Amino acid sequence: MARTRYHYPAISVDVVIFTLREDDLQVLLVQRKHPPFAGRWAIPGGFVKADESLEAAARRELKEETGVQDVYLEQLYTFGDPKRDPRGRVVTVAYLALVPTPLAARAGDDASDVRWWSVYKLPTLAFDHAKILKYALQRLRYKLEYTAAGFQLLPPSFTLTEIQKAYEIVLGEPLDKRNFRRRVAEASVLEETGALTMSRGRPAKLYRFRDDAVAEVKARRLFP
Repeated sequence: MARTRYHYPAISVDVVIFTLREDDLQVLLVQRKHPPFAGRWAIPGGFVKADESLEAAARRELKEETGVQDVYLEQLYTFGDPKRDPRGRVVTVAYLALVPTPLAARAGDDASDVRWWSVYKLPTLAFDHAKILKYALQRLRYKLEYTAAGFQLLPPSFTLTEIQKAYEIVLGEPLDKRNFRRRVAEASVLEETGALTMSRGRPAKLYRFRDDAVAEVKARRLFP
């Protein structure tokens, strides 16, 4: 039997972190310090070591490049275009994270800078990261329609107005207030905290996501 020579591609990981900040959906990016694409902004990530899992590599790279750690990660998609990296054949596994408030971040040794960017006003990105971010945003919007993922972008307690606004920011479109609230009630994923907002206007009830609610609730009922 003749021997076959295998050319193994390198494996990398990239972590897309979304948050809601200043009435905007934002993503954490790092400015690359070294070639290729030195000076360009990119999704935090890097190569997987031979002795670590994909998730372990994602968490390590995220911490090394931004100082961010202890966030929930969900595997998003694998991107393997042969020409996606000028250094050679590199397949990357992208991860998605949703955080309720912008995390404090700092640039690591491999980055010149790190900051939150609006997903609607992005700089020119390195590699195929524009494609990865576009896919991540589409997946997030899909998850809002079919799961309770949107609640992961909210603080521990919130008003019905705040949750509707969060959904509108991510979806990029207005939602009918009356219909939205009716469908939120039908979904049975919220409970009252017993507290009210402290404001000059009319106080509003504060809600939280039920601990015993099914994580993959069919939240499509939230929409027309």
